Amino acid sequence: MDNLIPVNYETDQPCVSARDLYEQLNIKTAFKDWFPRMCEYGFEEGKDFCSKMSESTGGRPSKDADISIDMAKQICMIQRSPEGRQIRQYFLDLEKAWNTPEQIFARALKMADKTIDKLKSENTTLIEDNQRMKPKEIFADAVTASDTSILIGELAKILRQNGVQTGQNKLFEWLRNNGYLIKRKGSDWNMPTQKAMDMDLFEIKETVINNPNGSTKISKTTKVTGKGQQYFINKLLAAS
Repeated sequence: MDNLIPVNYETDQPCVSARDLYEQLNIKTAFKDWFPRMCEYGFEEGKDFCSKMSESTGGRPSKDADISIDMAKQICMIQRSPEGRQIRQYFLDLEKAWNTPEQIFARALKMADKTIDKLKSENTTLIEDNQRMKPKEIFADAVTASDTSILIGELAKILRQNGVQTGQNKLFEWLRNNGYLIKRKGSDWNMPTQKAMDMDLFEIKETVINNPNGSTKISKTTKVTGKGQQYFINKLLAAS
């Protein structure tokens, strides 16, 4: 009676094809009528069986189901036929072999191997992420140690060298659109917003310019602080 009906051991619990069982039982009723009637004996989909489509000999998909060994044994009893008794005994013998200490140990080893493979895969992903992020983290840490403020154009150049596709004008636009620089045209245009100043992201460098007529004026330049450099580098590298 070896391999009377193929058993799938790859699922959470061993199961067989309802169609395979149907054919071995020599049922005269059509499968599409017989199987739903069997399910009316209190079997639950998702617990005792799972419906599926399988390839028939003609190549066209046909309705089938993976059914648990317990369900298969009960269906065999319901038939009250020599085939039913023979196949039920076949399943009982399979269960006996399935629950020997050797088989239990083999399944435990297989489960452990799957767990190890999964952990290896997760570890590989973490290592790859770490290698990819490490240069960015080192770069951001180096910026943190710097107390030197730089121009926004210089920040754009640093970002571009580290993989962020931006330029001076594009970075100015991004800073305005995201509320770090004033968008309103006028004397304050491109000056830091109050929010950005409260966050210590910028400082304003004032330069006194002496005009030829003896008058003076003050030129204001927005510069990015060390804290601001780290903030924008982390933000834009993470988004790249």
